[in-house]
Amino acid sequence: MTKSLKAIFAIALLNMTISMPAFSKSAAEERAESDQMVQETLVDFKKENSDIAGKINGAVGYAVFSNAGINLFVISAGGGHGVAIDNATGKRTYMNMGEAGVGFGAGVKDFRALMVFNTRESYDKFVESGWLFGAQADASAKAGDKGGSAEGEGAIGDVDIYQMTEAGLSLEATVKGTKFWKDKDLNQS
Repeated sequence: MTKSLKAIFAIALLNMTISMPAFSKSAAEERAESDQMVQETLVDFKKENSDIAGKINGAVGYAVFSNAGINLFVISAGGGHGVAIDNATGKRTYMNMGEAGVGFGAGVKDFRALMVFNTRESYDKFVESGWLFGAQADASAKAGDKGGSAEGEGAIGDVDIYQMTEAGLSLEATVKGTKFWKDKDLNQS
């Protein structure tokens, strides 16, 4: 195994370990961390795109996810957590996500995703069944405020999707399947 491949594996393991919740945290602590991630992520998205606040406020609901992913040549994988928020009721649904795909690429990245649901049907379907599938192409090299990334905004049906890289180095063109599901431990009263 080459040094660069070992480095990519090490960064991926570290990144995924950091993004995974600690088993010793209470459900209330994990919910609070997720809520804080949502607030911080929304601030960042609003700095990048002033129209997002209006889109979120006019939508049925929205979801914010934190994801760490790795892409090694032809296989990509990632995982994370997030919160779906119903604008009508204010109800928060805590969720997990996992993704796998195939395509060209190499790298590791930590990114945030924002999904804005424009219809009740799209929001309810996402919270209850949670699948998304899509193609993705991006390039990023970012650490903290340094570096840059080129990602797309997109829409799948009645859902607008935005992505922002927090940190990492990645060049990829992949077809991915992403599964979102309710976190049964965090959604208990």
